[in-house]
This record gives sequence, structure tokens and C-alpha cells, in this order.
Amino acid sequence: MPEVQDIFQAYGDEYRRTHGISYAQGKVMSDIAKCRTAELGAHIDECESCGSVEISYNSCRNRHCPKCQVLAKERWIDDQKHNLLNVPYFHVVFTVPDILRPIIFQNQSKLYRLLFRSVAETLQELAMDKKFLGATLGFTSVLHTWGQNLSFHPHIHCIVPAGGLTQLGSWVSSSKKFFIPVKVLSRKFKGKFLHYLNSHNLEFFGGQGHFADTLRFQNLLASCYCKEWVVYCKPTFKSAGAVVEYLGRYTHRIAISNNRILNAANGQVTFKWRDYRDCNRWKTMTISAFEFIRRFLMHVLPQGFMKIRHYGLLANRDKTKRITRCKRLTNTPVTDKLKASALDLLNKMFGRDCTLCQCCGNPRHPVGLSPPLSA
Repeated sequence: MPEVQDIFQAYGDEYRRTHGISYAQGKVMSDIAKCRTAELGAHIDECESCGSVEISYNSCRNRHCPKCQVLAKERWIDDQKHNLLNVPYFHVVFTVPDILRPIIFQNQSKLYRLLFRSVAETLQELAMDKKFLGATLGFTSVLHTWGQNLSFHPHIHCIVPAGGLTQLGSWVSSSKKFFIPVKVLSRKFKGKFLHYLNSHNLEFFGGQGHFADTLRFQNLLASCYCKEWVVYCKPTFKSAGAVVEYLGRYTHRIAISNNRILNAANGQVTFKWRDYRDCNRWKTMTISAFEFIRRFLMHVLPQGFMKIRHYGLLANRDKTKRITRCKRLTNTPVTDKLKASALDLLNKMFGRDCTLCQCCGNPRHPVGLSPPLSA
């Protein structure tokens, strides 16, 4: 089956010559094209018994690479399991109207941060309201920028516990249904995002671009205020372990995985996508290779931008002390945090001992390194 790497290798150079791309986008294309090839070097292992030699090419480790997210995901899941509580969790998704997508795309770093801020303040302020919960939450937010057909669709996923810590230091649980009505969340989120967008108008758009015209910008805001913003909440998870496994798929997901690409030939790429507006049916789409690359690169995040953020009880400052207290209050076992090694995670992923020879099952040992070709 074709992969994103094959498309970049076949059409990437020509795309660079005919299209303008940023440094970050160019690096993503270069890293993915070289991933697990001789370009990045390799390490060589030899079996002590049968003498067979195995060459393992190095990974690019780029967070946008379809091949390099599995180990990163497993490492993240292993780290987060220590922070889980013995309570139900909810999955809440915040989206913005499509008429805002162009200005978000043109001002990604600033408006992605604004999205995170608006979502976090919405959840924290409403949770502190005694009408709903009256406690501090500890939740994780993840930014996604794509739709199933690779369109630009920025939205934020949140994993929220069904309860929080009060100012008196006690744990208060919410009902089995989400404790904040989605309409309340939606309107609070809308008000916060548009308020911040309006107050930063000069910073975002002053003197440049389409929205330098103040009247047109105010008309845009008015249109957004008239719309109902979509916030939805999925049912609780069956167990605490399922929470992180589920979230792990979201945290390290990229715009499209290799297993969704069906064909790439003659300048065309065919991939499958799920149409949520048509009863979640799977469909196929064929577009030019250049259009596929353009859509993929739309989702390259600004350099250094953190797409996973923790808030409230999970914020870094004094997190260990807060989580330990919450575990005692929710009857969650308190255990020492043991960090799994990379080898342990690889063995778990492949379901076998990766240090053993695949031919005879005896131990292998490293015999050398192959340097990168560009070195």
C-alpha cells in the first residue's frame, strides 16, 4: 500500500519548485521522505547463534510523520496512566464556525493559543460555579486541525473527569451525565473567543490583510454571534485505563494515517474518509498529488507549538501533591511512578522480544552503526 512517504518522494521536489512553503512545512516533507531510509543511517544487529544480520533504519521522529507516532503515543500513555483517577471521564469537543477558519489559518500560532485559552477558561469557570460543580477540574486538551477529508477544521478535544477538588480540599463528584449543559458551554466558549478576538483585533489584523477593514471585521463578529457554536460531549468511558488509551489515539494522531491511502499513481492520490454528515459512512476521494500535499501541509503546526496541554489539577505546579490527594479521596491506588524503557514499549507494541533473532529466536547483539548519508 502507498504511504505519505511515497507521495513526498515522488512529487515533493516538484511541489517545492512550484509552490511556496514555510520552513516548518519543508522540514516535515524532508523528514517524512527520509524516515527509515539509509538517508538517516541505521544500526546493525547480528545473531549470536545463526549469524543473521538485521539492519534497522533510523526514524525521523517528526511529530507529523505517520510512522513515528506509535512509540511516542505509547510513551505518552505510559506517562499519563499515573495521573488517572478512579472516576468516570467525559470527552468534550469544542469547534468554531467555518467562517472563522480562514483567519485562524492565516494567524495560526496566535489563534490556536486563543482557542486553548477560551476552552480552558470556559471549563474552569463553569466548573467552579456552585450551580454546576463548585470545584477545580483537572483536564487535558488536544488541538486537531483537520477534518476526515483533510480540510482545515480546527477544534479541541478535552478529557474531563466527572468531579473536582473543592477549595476546602474535598472531592465532589458530578452526575453520570455531564455536569455542565453543552448549550451553556457553547455560549460561554463563543462569548470568550469572540471577546478575545475583538480585543486583539489590532494585534491580529491591524494594517494588514483582509480584516484590516474594521467594518468588515465587525460584520464577521456579528455573524459569529448569531450562530450556535457546536460543543458536544461523548458518553463516559468504561474504565480509567480506557481513557488514556482512547486519548492516546487523539494526542498523536496526524492529518491522515498511511492505512487510509488506497492508491497513489499517475499524479493522483485516492484515500478513504468517513463522512460524519452521512451516517458515518466510509467513502473514497481522489485528488491530485499536489492537492494532497497542500492539504497535508495545512496541518503542520507552527514550530515549537504545544498541541497537548494540561490544566487545573493537572497543571505542572504542585501537580504531584494534588493528584496524590485526589487519589486518596477517590479510592485510587497510589503507586510509585515507574517509567517504562523504550525496549519495554517496543516489546509491547510488537508483541515479542525485540532483542531476539527472528530466524532462530536467540539473542542478537549490536555490531555497528551506519551513518546518515548526508553526514
